[in-house]
Amino acid sequence: MQLPFPLAADPDPFALERGRKLFDGSNSAFLKGVVAMSGLPPADRIEVCFAGRSNVGKSSLINALTGRKGLARASNTPGRTQEINFFTLTDSHYLVDLPGYGFANAPLAVVEKWQRLLKQYLSGRVNLRRAFVLIDTRHGIKSVDEEIMSLLDSAAVTFQAVLTKADKVKTQDRDKVLKQVREKLAKHPAAFPEIVLTSSEKGDGIATLRAIVAGLD
Repeated sequence: MQLPFPLAADPDPFALERGRKLFDGSNSAFLKGVVAMSGLPPADRIEVCFAGRSNVGKSSLINALTGRKGLARASNTPGRTQEINFFTLTDSHYLVDLPGYGFANAPLAVVEKWQRLLKQYLSGRVNLRRAFVLIDTRHGIKSVDEEIMSLLDSAAVTFQAVLTKADKVKTQDRDKVLKQVREKLAKHPAAFPEIVLTSSEKGDGIATLRAIVAGLD
């Protein structure tokens, strides 16, 4: 009997190569940081976004995907990134780094402003094909993660859970977390029925995630 929300299968060689080409570091670049809807680039290409709690490893994952260590700037200060950052992948895709949510080291008014921007973006971006919600494998899904998942449900944006820092967790503990993640995801109609397990440090799941993004139409 197959578990609900199984781990994503290894891609075939064609999908792997397509993903490698899309995320080739020489073809990826930072485009702009956006603080208002009026600053969004034209919706003229396929777009994917990455969301996650502060310090979930989002910048590290983006850097691992593109093979460029400094492309997305990581911060040790939770909540420091307060804008929507756009990156280009060749001339066919946008990769979007959303502000970290949850424990934000910023004034309340700033937090509310960027949460408002986040909701507007998720509800109004017609070329957004999938959101990837990053979950720390050490902690599983927390209530603040469920808030963004519910927002994605209401915006009818398909999202896929990506577990980060998988190398930091023992196998038996990881299985417990996966059980919790599956139970939580089952409550969200916009959840894509596969989980990607990753480690930016070890490279686990990176090629799989590249292939998934490259396969979106």
